[in-house]
Amino acid sequence: MKGRAIAYSAAEMAWLEANRLLPISDYHRAFVAEFRREVSAQNLHALRKRRGWKTGRTGCFVKGQEPPNKGKPCPPGKGGRHPNAQRTQFKKGARPHTYKGPGHEMIDPKDGYVIMIVAETNPHTGAATRPVHKHRYLWEKAHGPVPDGYCLKCLDGDKANTDPSNWELIPRGVLARLNGGRHKKRLAFDAAHPEIKPVLMTMAKVEHRALELARQRKDAA
Repeated sequence: MKGRAIAYSAAEMAWLEANRLLPISDYHRAFVAEFRREVSAQNLHALRKRRGWKTGRTGCFVKGQEPPNKGKPCPPGKGGRHPNAQRTQFKKGARPHTYKGPGHEMIDPKDGYVIMIVAETNPHTGAATRPVHKHRYLWEKAHGPVPDGYCLKCLDGDKANTDPSNWELIPRGVLARLNGGRHKKRLAFDAAHPEIKPVLMTMAKVEHRALELARQRKDAA
């Protein structure tokens, strides 16, 4: 019958409309038994759609609805109890192959800082470990938390050197003055010779402090 419309009698159409709320399998079975017609379930489903007959079913679970198989385990060898499925299932207490325990380190490909896994609860996920910037973690262990508005600056240019002595606490406003560049007509701190770096750091701090004092005088005026 492909490509040709199926004709239904008035009695058949009346029955089909009256029983339109039945699930499609029951709908088809009952119609065939009642009228002895050779039509498929797909034919009847398409008819309901063309006629705009709503069944009240969306195919989606609603809030609070329980699935029909709740509490019913799969038969042996089926679904999640099939040997092929069981081979890839997580076992209680098992860890994924990507697990990195405390002490694991890696270099962040974006900025070159050392990321270290520590045995502390992750405040975002609740996991038993969390990733931290190693240089900041070690510095804070030695000196306490980094205050708001401040950051740590690598002194020798090697971000992999996470020893606290290689990092200096500076205001974020000073950090911008260390970047250098042609438009700023100054040498970048990271590109400077080790003997010049202390001078550049001092100049940046003095300029930053001078700007702060100027703003304070302006606000007081």
